[in-house]
Amino acid sequence: MPRTFQLNVNGSRAAVTCDENTPLLYVLRNDLELNGPKFGCGLGQCGACTVLINGKPTRSCVKPMRSVGSAAIVTLDGLANNDSPHPLQRAFIEAQAAQCGYCIPGIMMRAQALLERNPGASEADIRAALQPHLCRCGTHMRILRAVERAAGLMKARSSA
Repeated sequence: MPRTFQLNVNGSRAAVTCDENTPLLYVLRNDLELNGPKFGCGLGQCGACTVLINGKPTRSCVKPMRSVGSAAIVTLDGLANNDSPHPLQRAFIEAQAAQCGYCIPGIMMRAQALLERNPGASEADIRAALQPHLCRCGTHMRILRAVERAAGLMKARSSA
C-alpha cells in the first residue's frame, strides 16, 4: 500500500508517495530525478548507488523507504553546484580520476564520509574505506590521489 514519505535530500524537503518497500535508489532517481546514485547490481554489492544517510555511506539500492525516516540524505548531486564544485569533486576532476564514471558517485560519497570523519586520512585509510566498491576501469591510483588531494583542499578550505 502506498504511503507518503517526507524526505530531507541534499538539504531540501521532498514528499514522495510510494510503497514502503521501494528502494531509496528508485525514489532518488525516478521521483526526485537525481542522477548521482547509479543502479549497478541491485544487490548492495557494487557500491554505485552509495549515498550518505546521516553521514554514513549507505547502499541505496537495498535501503527500503520504510527505514529512511527523517534522516538527512546526501547524494553526489548535493555536494556542490556547477558554479562552485565541492573540493572532492574538484580533486577528482584535477586528478582525472573518472574513466567511465559509473562507480565514481558511490566512491566519492564513501570518500566524503571518510574525510568528514577523518580529514587526515592516510593512504591505508582511504584504501580501506574504498575497498567495498567495485570499479573495473583501472583508475584506482588516480582515485587514491584524488581523495588525498581532496583532503588537502578540504583542510585548506576549513582553515580559511
